[in-house]
Amino acid sequence: MKKSIIIAAIMLLVAGTVSLDARTKAKAKKTTANTSQVIYTGEIAKKVIGYNGPTPLNITIKNGVIENIEVLGNQESPGYLKRAKDKVLPQYIGKTVAEAKKLKPDIATGATYTSEALIKNIQMGLNQAKSTPAKKATSKKATAKKKATKKRR
Repeated sequence: MKKSIIIAAIMLLVAGTVSLDARTKAKAKKTTANTSQVIYTGEIAKKVIGYNGPTPLNITIKNGVIENIEVLGNQESPGYLKRAKDKVLPQYIGKTVAEAKKLKPDIATGATYTSEALIKNIQMGLNQAKSTPAKKATSKKATAKKKATKKRR
């Protein structure tokens, strides 16, 4: 009888530990889950032309913040493209999508067409960006707050 009680107690302890561990891991995945997306502007902005043709980009957005903008294969002159990239792209890195959409970036002198094409590609790409979970959670809180206010009245 004592052995069966001890075995049962050990089994309950192990089951509780496994269950707690599974819940902890699930919670950790939720909190550390990063929403990330890469927007390819080659199709979205195929009519946006720089000095020598289209200038497609990959825009990487992580948790609603622009993490990287990569200029893909194009026909722009390397010197002018470098000048435009160095001037325009850093103005967007680290900004939220909402901030970047409102941004009026400076363009590179001597690489005006290329700069304007990069900016237009970025703007069109950001219009395709999915909203972040943080924005959705905020709107849910606002909805819950409105419901609570109505109940009080």
